[in-house]
Amino acid sequence: MNAKLIELAERRATLVARAATQRTELAQALAPWRKPLAAADQGMLIARYLANHPALLAGAVAFTALIRPRRVFGWLRRGWVMWRVVLAVKRRLTG
Repeated sequence: MNAKLIELAERRATLVARAATQRTELAQALAPWRKPLAAADQGMLIARYLANHPALLAGAVAFTALIRPRRVFGWLRRGWVMWRVVLAVKRRLTG
C-alpha cells in the first residue's frame, strides 16, 4: 500500500508539472488576444448597461433626431480624431 501511495504522489507531481507547463504555453499563445478581448469585454459592458437603461438609449436617439444627423456625424468625426490623438500621445508617453 505504501508503494501505491508513492506511485500516486509521483503521478500527481508529474501531472501538476505538466499542467503548469500547459498553463504557461496557453498564456503565451493567448497573449496577442488580450487587448482585443478586453475591447470586446468593454463593448459587452456597454451593451449590458444600455440594456439595463433603455431610457438613456431612447434619449440619445431622440437627441440625435432633434439635432440634425449631419451635425452628429461631424461630432463623431471630431471625437474619433481626438480619440486617435489621445491614443498616439499615450503610446509615445509609455514608450
